[in-house]
Amino acid sequence: MVWDCVDLAGEELWISHQLNRVRGQLLHRGTTKTEDSTASLPLLGLCISALRHRQRVQDDARKRAGDRWQESDLVFTTRNGTPIEPRNFNRAFEAHCRKASVPRIRVHDTRHTCASLLAALDVHPRVAMRILRHSQISMTMDVYTQIPSPKTRKALDRLNQSLDGPGGA
Repeated sequence: MVWDCVDLAGEELWISHQLNRVRGQLLHRGTTKTEDSTASLPLLGLCISALRHRQRVQDDARKRAGDRWQESDLVFTTRNGTPIEPRNFNRAFEAHCRKASVPRIRVHDTRHTCASLLAALDVHPRVAMRILRHSQISMTMDVYTQIPSPKTRKALDRLNQSLDGPGGA
């Protein structure tokens, strides 16, 4: 994701490129798999806050790196502005999972989690399909979505209450 494709004021983003490895080097100008992949995605308030924080962190890193900074326009970079190696990202993700005391899952599994949470919240399957950027509804429903049990629904309700904070809905 590049900053040119993030509209924090308009609360949306576009995924127009992906990282590809070419002759051993990570390049961020590979196009996405399908035309639908580039449609805009609305951003939640939580995501907007995280992206604003990311801008500040990246600005600080740019200042600290000085001449070592390599401008790429990527949202997520190393401390020198270069693309993050996927293996390093996976290791960092696992470290964050350990620190948060949550079960270890693969980064890709977060898509399954998102699909299942959308189903548990009764989001229409076509909307979930758009959010997940699937080209076929069967991919969303058959592969990614786990239908929640009543215990899952109760846990989600508790999660929602805790995220709303004191006096929330």
